[in-house]
Parts: sequence; C-alpha cells; structure tokens
Amino acid sequence: MIKAVVVDFDDTLCMTEAASFELENETLKQIGQPPMAREIHLQTWGRTTLDAMPTRSPGVNIEAFKATFYPLLAEFTKSSKFDAIAEENCAALDKLILLGKAIMILTSRSHTEVKHLLEPDHLLARRIKAFYYQDNMQYHKPDPRAFDGLLKDTALQPGQCVYVGDSVSDAKAANEAGLHFIASLESGIRQKQDFDGLRVEAFLDRFPDIVNAVVSLDGSTIAR
Repeated sequence: MIKAVVVDFDDTLCMTEAASFELENETLKQIGQPPMAREIHLQTWGRTTLDAMPTRSPGVNIEAFKATFYPLLAEFTKSSKFDAIAEENCAALDKLILLGKAIMILTSRSHTEVKHLLEPDHLLARRIKAFYYQDNMQYHKPDPRAFDGLLKDTALQPGQCVYVGDSVSDAKAANEAGLHFIASLESGIRQKQDFDGLRVEAFLDRFPDIVNAVVSLDGSTIAR
C-alpha cells in the first residue's frame, strides 16, 4: 500500500505560476529591468527562480534582483497574492491523513522561498510530516536522488511512496527513483501528451482528485 504521499508545491498543491510571473515582473520593474514575456516564463517554469532569471531577463543583475525580490515575496505572501492554498486542497490532505497516509512536500524552492510555509502557525504545519527543499537536500530534481533523503529518513521503500507533481521532470525523477507518480494538470500549462513515454498512475484535473487517485493506486498496488 501507499504509505507516503509526497507533493510538489508549485502548480500542484498551490497554483503559483501566474502569481510568480507578476511577482518577478514587479521585481524587474523596481530594479529598472524590462519586463519578461509570459512565454519565456512558461518555457522556464519548473526551474528555480534565481537559476531561471538570466534566461527570463537577459542581463539582469542577480544580486539587485535578490535584494528586491525577497522583500516583495514577503509582501505578496502577507497580502495572499502568493502561496494562498485553496481550502479544498487542505481538505484533500486531511482526507489522505485520515486514510493513514504521511504527507510530505518536496520542492525545488530555497529556504528563503519556503520559510513562511514552515512557520508553526501555518495551515500546513499540522498536516505535513516533512518538508524537503533546496537547502536541506543533497540532490535536486530532476536528479532521481532528490528522493534519497526522504527515503532514508522514513525507511520507506520507493514503491510505498507516490510523488504528485506537475512537470515532466517531476515524472522522470520519480520514475527513475522507483516512486509512483501522479501528474497534476490543473495549471493548464501541461497536457497528458507531454508525459508520453513516462509512467503516470493518474492525471489530476484538480488537486482534490488526489484522494480517489491514491485510493485507486492502493488497490492496484495490493493487486500486484
């Protein structure tokens, strides 16, 4: 049976691409850099913000970007313009917990970008057993070893875990690590055909569908 549901954050548990685009362009505006096109943001979505910025905004001064970006991130978060998790998504996590599943998050974000999510009074605090991010992982997606720390910490086998993500690189990492994979299509950025050739146990049109997908996966795993 599935014992752990490991969830990507961006455009999986929380729809963030559009908000990120707005946040990054506001940052560029404040440092006097021309705005990026939505197309290039979509093309590079899935990479870490600082890694992608030279492509998204050629010639950008990364240090100036960082100095403005992180305070703006705090402002956007405080005003619920960024990282606002839908109530129905929290309810889905609660249902998975009632089914005996350990919920974990594994993201490519840095500590600075997730520290508000780690606060003890955050709505995720009582729901998430472990939170893996760039600074507390030795390897990072799309490297399949990104899951090594999680598997070691929990003493779980890869087949007892399912990773829920929105990108092809998420699928490749999970497949190569031996985890089950469920694809979230809710953002509309990717389609089923983008995952051709990869093992995908289920496709989600909306995150709350994860409950039925995991229940079905439990049944098929037992049958094997």
